[in-house]
Amino acid sequence: MPVPSRRLDGLRAPQIGELLSARSIVVQPLGAVEQHGPHLPLNTDLVIADAVSRAAVERVGEELDVWLLPPLAYTKSNEHAWAAGSIWLSPETLLAVLDDLGRSIAMTPAKRFVCFNGHGGNSALLQVANRELRLHHGLLTFLTHPGRPVDQGGAGRDEELGMGVHAGHGETSLMLHLAPELVDMSQARRNVPEHLATNRYVRFGGSVAFGWLSNDFGPLGVIGDPTTADADFGKQRFEDAVDAFCAALAEISAFEHTAP
Repeated sequence: MPVPSRRLDGLRAPQIGELLSARSIVVQPLGAVEQHGPHLPLNTDLVIADAVSRAAVERVGEELDVWLLPPLAYTKSNEHAWAAGSIWLSPETLLAVLDDLGRSIAMTPAKRFVCFNGHGGNSALLQVANRELRLHHGLLTFLTHPGRPVDQGGAGRDEELGMGVHAGHGETSLMLHLAPELVDMSQARRNVPEHLATNRYVRFGGSVAFGWLSNDFGPLGVIGDPTTADADFGKQRFEDAVDAFCAALAEISAFEHTAP
């Protein structure tokens, strides 16, 4: 029977047993609906996660037997709870949703479940979910991102002092490439917590993590420098993210906890 698409929700019920196997990989993109300063739309993380995951699955889905779920828009965005328009789930709710998803996927032949996370505020909770789904539903579970977040060890730009974590150069450039009609660069403002730059430990990307809300660093909710963003950089970053996810999916396809 021909495969109509790599979207799992596009299959008919009998096709689940016919087309999926223990080798199949199910990808759940996660975004967010949250403030991204005055220049970017609320759905920035959702747009990026959806676009990168779709492009990667289109490229390697047939080869690696990858299936894509609809993106999850509402996630754990309570660091932006102060801002009207941010729509967020509590940590308890998102963990419950992920458990429900894992239970549902475990009812199919597929055993590999990947969270493709476009919102850095989800990462710690998704690491917890990885283990919970492994324990309770027997799935092989994985977490990856369109790009490793700066506050989680990813490379940062010198101009942002390595602390461009939200609505800065990278995200703004990606959106100028993916959805320029949603970006208002006339409203872009630099807001880098320069007073943390000399800290060795307690800083974004440092070895000592700290709790923060996005308005702790100013009323705009921006942490970075979007003013130098450009679409060409965004295009390159998008292509790099797709390439990296395709390569990660190849390793996920072959992954086992113990050597054969």
